[in-house]
Amino acid sequence: MANKKKKRKLNIYRLAFFLLCVALLIAGGTGIGLVFASVRDMPVLNPSVLESGASTMIYDKDGNLVTQIGIKNSVPVDLKEVPEHVRNAFLAIEDPGFYEHHGISLRGIARAAWSDITSRSIREGGSTITQQLVKISFLSPERTLKRKIQEVILAFQVERRYTKDEILEMYLNNIYLGEGAYGIQAAAQTYFGKNVGELELEEAALLGGLPQAPSAYSPYRDPQAALERRNTVLDSMARRGFIDESQAKKAKAREIKLETKEPAERQYPYPYFLDYVTDKLIEKYGEAEVFKGGLKVYTSLDQKIQQAAEAAMARNANFPPSKTDANGLLQPQGAVVVLDPHTGYIKALVGGREHTQKRQWNRATQATRQPGSAFKPIAAYGPAIEYKGMGPASVVDDIPVKYGSYEPRNYDGRYRGLITLRTALTHSVNVAAVKLLADSVGIDAAVRFASGLGINLDPSVHGASMALGGLHNGVSPLQMAGAYAAFANQGVYIEPTAIVKVEKQDGVILDQPVPKHHQAMKATTAYLVTDMLKSVVQSGTGSGAQIGRPAAGKTGTTDDGKDIWFVGYTPELVAAVWIGYDQPAAMPQAYGGTYPARIWREIMSKALSNEPVKDFPRPSGLITATVDGKSGLLPGPNTPGDALVTDLFAEGTVPSETDNVHVFMEVCAASGQLPNEYCPDRVIKPLIKLPYSVPSFVEDFNQRAPKEYCTLHGPGAARNQPGPANQLNPAIPGTTGPQPDIPTGQTKQPGQENKDKRGSENRRNP
Repeated sequence: MANKKKKRKLNIYRLAFFLLCVALLIAGGTGIGLVFASVRDMPVLNPSVLESGASTMIYDKDGNLVTQIGIKNSVPVDLKEVPEHVRNAFLAIEDPGFYEHHGISLRGIARAAWSDITSRSIREGGSTITQQLVKISFLSPERTLKRKIQEVILAFQVERRYTKDEILEMYLNNIYLGEGAYGIQAAAQTYFGKNVGELELEEAALLGGLPQAPSAYSPYRDPQAALERRNTVLDSMARRGFIDESQAKKAKAREIKLETKEPAERQYPYPYFLDYVTDKLIEKYGEAEVFKGGLKVYTSLDQKIQQAAEAAMARNANFPPSKTDANGLLQPQGAVVVLDPHTGYIKALVGGREHTQKRQWNRATQATRQPGSAFKPIAAYGPAIEYKGMGPASVVDDIPVKYGSYEPRNYDGRYRGLITLRTALTHSVNVAAVKLLADSVGIDAAVRFASGLGINLDPSVHGASMALGGLHNGVSPLQMAGAYAAFANQGVYIEPTAIVKVEKQDGVILDQPVPKHHQAMKATTAYLVTDMLKSVVQSGTGSGAQIGRPAAGKTGTTDDGKDIWFVGYTPELVAAVWIGYDQPAAMPQAYGGTYPARIWREIMSKALSNEPVKDFPRPSGLITATVDGKSGLLPGPNTPGDALVTDLFAEGTVPSETDNVHVFMEVCAASGQLPNEYCPDRVIKPLIKLPYSVPSFVEDFNQRAPKEYCTLHGPGAARNQPGPANQLNPAIPGTTGPQPDIPTGQTKQPGQENKDKRGSENRRNP
C-alpha cells in the first residue's frame, strides 16, 4: 500500500487526456464545448467547506438548549481515533483502490460512462471516496454530465492539496449516514450509542454499507435490508484481504443491537419555529456560518406556549372535516403565531398541522391569504379613529350601497340602519366598514395606517373592498399578529422577531438586536380600538374566544369560508390563527368565530393559566360622554332615553352639536302617516328623519318620519297633499326647521325580526 502521508504528483497530461476522452465520448464537438462550460462554471475549491464544523445550538427564552441545527449532526474526529477495521469497512465497499488512484478510478468511470451513454442518462456513479467528498461539499445532487466533469476536476484538485489520510478523515467526518447523522462519530452514537473507537467489526460493516443509500439500508427502517448490506460489506472486506473468512463469518452471526432511537420530534422539536429561526440566521450569516460555525442562538421561544399551540393544531376536532390531498397532507391546513406585544418577541409559531421535512413551507410566515373581516380594524376602524376623530359612538349608516360595480353585503343579510361604530364592529357589519373606508377614511389613509402596522399595500390596486380584507396579495399570520400587537401595545408597532442574541462558539456576541419599533398610532386610538374589539369577544362574532379574562379580537371569514381567521389579544399576548386549504377551497359552515376562535381560546387559556388576570391599561387623554346613538351628536330635546349611548372619546373629539335626527311628529294613529282631516285618532311620536329612499327592509325604516298623507281614512285620500297637516307642528319642541337627509339605517327583512344578536357568525364575511 502506498505511503498514506505522501502527496502524489499529479500527471496533468493524464487528466487532460482523460477529459479529452470524455469529450469525444460525449458526441464530439458538443462534448468539447461541454467540458469548457463545465470548467468555466465550476465551483471554487474552498478548503473551509471541507472542514468539519460545529453545529449551531438553539436555546429558548430561559437559556435551555432546544436543539442543534446544521447541514449535519456531526462530531468531528481525528483519523487516528477511527479504528482500522472501521476505515477498512468503508474502503472495501466504497473505494478499494483509494490509496493508489489520484482522485478518480478510470476503470470505474469508464464503466459508469458506458452505462450512461448506452442509457442516454446518468445512471452509475463510479465515484471514488475523493469524488464523493467533492459531491457532498461543493456540487448539487443533480446527475448531469456537466456536474460529473466538474466532480472529476475538483477531485484532482483535492488530491493535489491534501494527503490521502486527510481526505479520508474529511470523508469520514462529512459523509451522510442516515437518521440525521453526518460523519462516523455521529453515526456511531446514533445507531449504537457509543464512540467510533468502540465499534465492533459487525457494527463498522453496517455503517460502511450506509453511504450508498442511507434510508434504504437504515436498520431502523428496514432491518433485513440493513443486515444483508452489512453482510455484503463483510464479504467485500474478506475478499479484499482486510479480514479473513472466519472473522467475516463470526461477524455475520452477531445480532445487530441498536441504540433506542430518539423520536424525531425530540431531535428536532418545534420544527416550524426552528425553521423560521434558521431562515433568518441564513439571511444574515449565510449557510456555512449557520450550519458549520457553532453559533449559539438565544431565541424568544416559550416552550409552554409552543407546546400548547402544537397540541391545538394537532387536534382534529379543532378543524373542519379533513382529508388527505395528493401530496399526503391533511387539508384544510392551519397556522398560528403567538407574540409578546410589548417586545415583539415570537413566543410560539406553528406553520401547519404536521411537519414532514426541515425547512418546508411555513404557512405562519410564508403563506399570504385574504384576512376577511379581521382586516377591518386595520383598514377602516383604526384609521377612522386616528385620522378622522371618530370613536366607538360615531354613527355610520348601514344600508345597501354600491361603489361602481362593487356592492358589499352583510354576512347575515340584515341592514341595521344608523348604528354606532362599536355596534358595527361587534357584529362585523360589512357595509358599515366599507362605507367608513370609502366615505370617511379614504384608500390612501387606510394604506398609510396599514403600513405603520407592518403591512405594505399598493393603493393603486386596492379599493373599498380592502375594508373587508380584499387584498391584492394577502397577509401572513405573522403579519396579522404583528399588526394587532400594536393595538395591545398602546399604538407602538414592534417588528416581530424570534432571535434575542447570537454568540460565536467562544461566547463573543455577534448580534443582540433591538427590535425595530415606532409609534404607529396614538395610544388613545389603540385603546379605543381595543375597547371595541373587547365587545367583539364579549357579545359579538368572537364570543367563542372567551377565556374568562379581558380579551380583544376579531373574526375573519372570506367568501365561501376559503380563509377563516381569529386574531386576538390579551394584555400579555397576541395570537393570530388561520385555517384554510393550501389551494383555496370552500369550507361550508366554517367561520372565524368557530374553529379559529376555538384554537385561539385553547392556546391562550393554557398560556395564561398561571398568570394573574389583568385588564388593558387605559392611557390618559380619554373621557366618557353620552351622545345620541342615531346621530352621534350630543343629546337634543327630542332624543329618547333608549337612544342614549355612553362611550369613550379621545379628548377633543366629543361632538359640540346637538342631535338633529330625532323629531316629534303628529301622525295618524292607525297608518303612521301624516294625518289628514279624516283621521279619527292622532298621536305624537318620536321619529327619525331619514331619506325617503330608505328600503323598507332596513331595520329603522319604521322609525322614519313620514312624508305621505294617510291613505286609510277619507274618500280618495291623496298622497302628499299640500296643507297645514304636511308641516311640522311648531307647538311640539324640536319639530321646527328643515329636515336634512341623514345617512340611512336598516330594518329587518321579513323573517329577520327575530334574528339573534349572538356572537356566532351566520353567513358571509363575519
